[in-house]
Amino acid sequence: MADASSDGARTAQAAISGAQALVRALEAEGVEYVFGYPGGAIMPVYDALVGSALKHILVRHEQGAALAADGYARASGKVGVCLATSGPGATNLVTGIANAFLDSVPMVAITGQVGTPLMGTDAFQEVDTFGITLPIVKHSFLVRDAADVGATVHEAFRIAREGRPGPVLIDLPKDVAAGIADQRMPARRAESATATAADAPALAHARRLMAAAQRPVAYVGGGVGIAAAESELRSFLATTRLPSVCTLKGLGAVDPVDPLYLGMLGMHGNPAANHAVQEADLLICIGARFDDRATGRLASFAPSARVIHLDHDAAEVGKLRTADVGLTGSLAANLKALARAPRELDAWHARCQGLKASHAWRYDAPGEDIYAPLLLRQLAERGGEELVITCDVGQHQMWVAQHCRFQRIAAHLTSGGLGTMGYGVPAAIGATLACPGATVVCVSGDGSILMNIQELATIKRYRLPVKIVLLDNASLGMVRQWQELFYEQRYSEVDLSDNPDFVQVAQAFGIPAFAIERREEVQPALDRLLAAPGAMLLHVKIDPRSNVWPLVPPGRSNAQMMEAAVQ
Repeated sequence: MADASSDGARTAQAAISGAQALVRALEAEGVEYVFGYPGGAIMPVYDALVGSALKHILVRHEQGAALAADGYARASGKVGVCLATSGPGATNLVTGIANAFLDSVPMVAITGQVGTPLMGTDAFQEVDTFGITLPIVKHSFLVRDAADVGATVHEAFRIAREGRPGPVLIDLPKDVAAGIADQRMPARRAESATATAADAPALAHARRLMAAAQRPVAYVGGGVGIAAAESELRSFLATTRLPSVCTLKGLGAVDPVDPLYLGMLGMHGNPAANHAVQEADLLICIGARFDDRATGRLASFAPSARVIHLDHDAAEVGKLRTADVGLTGSLAANLKALARAPRELDAWHARCQGLKASHAWRYDAPGEDIYAPLLLRQLAERGGEELVITCDVGQHQMWVAQHCRFQRIAAHLTSGGLGTMGYGVPAAIGATLACPGATVVCVSGDGSILMNIQELATIKRYRLPVKIVLLDNASLGMVRQWQELFYEQRYSEVDLSDNPDFVQVAQAFGIPAFAIERREEVQPALDRLLAAPGAMLLHVKIDPRSNVWPLVPPGRSNAQMMEAAVQ
């Protein structure tokens, strides 16, 4: 009897709940921050968080949790983690999960679920989270046994990180979270071997194309940052002396002061970048995917160019534009293998530098109103190398991309593929926690900020020194611009002239704020904002009629840009 009692005591000591196994697995993965909001089905996990090493950040809406995890992941290079309950908690995560999926951001989203006996009965706060998220995750798990929780967490992190990163869902029924698991940590599955360079014949073919080209251009995308290949890219460009352009997500990969860097291409790209690509006879696509916002009318994009496509994800090569040579595997290794001294390109260099000079941004807009492009250029200059800008979606997003210079991809966090309004403030929360020594500035618009303005409470609670530059044109500016240009000025539901007083709103959340509306106020306002020891909001009133130029009209070639007299 004594032996049986002793065995029972050891068994009881070894037993932990599924929720405790989840927390221990997160700790073993090196997770520091979890962004979430509690509720009924996820309550066992929140109970297990008490006393753990994890730092839970209580957001005020689950979408804020997912977007903050996204910002944390982009800024840190680690896997972001968000947590929500079943039903509306899980569905509120969906936009943030989709955002991470389209921008290839590593994330693990953990959702509570009703108990397994209630699944399929339309129970309170039951939705099929597994099914809802299938198209927007790399993988989904529905855990049915507490003994599987730890291994599931480790597998989810491996999948989120490996290859082309992305979000993974773990749906955890309440009875499984409360059930008995094993205290022993499961063995973690080894990560896949590091990718190597493409095969020798493909590399040789690519070198021959580069040697024969007279007008080559490097077309650089966000895959460079995902592959952590920024230094290899810069070495490649320095060696080959190729003119280069970047996508929205690729900004920061190329040194912005490189004389052969022509800026962002695409719908709102610099005309120099668009014209150079259209004239190219060879396009070396590096971690980009021929997205419609970059290419305009795809059939007329770089019409005379042969294509070398470098991408870690083989599914992207040839998906939208047939590649003459596809180089998959390690982006860094392939760039090193292609880095060769260039042929004579003086005439092409002169042409590109001429395009760059003739299409340089101008900042001499007339009038006394604040000119947003100049303000943002000054913000980037004053912010220094440790500046991180998180950006919402709209006209201000394009102005940031055009006029702020970034020294690294992780300094520019924006929603590219999904175009998620409300991204900026939660992403700034994540970035601030990921980079405690950086100056994090959220650039938002009066439409976007109201999407997740409740997260000002999160900034206040955790005393995060997030700076917010709110460009207020009293309208949904990008929609208004399109209605002006393409819908015969029939303005429909874009008037935001009844906006609240944003200074008072911020102050109500306990965040200092002030407003400016004249050009001479800009420089002292930026100095005050950046010098503030904690959070602060700068409300900037701009002309509602301001448009983003240039603009490639829908269905047109990138060579057919609409431009204004002052860019």
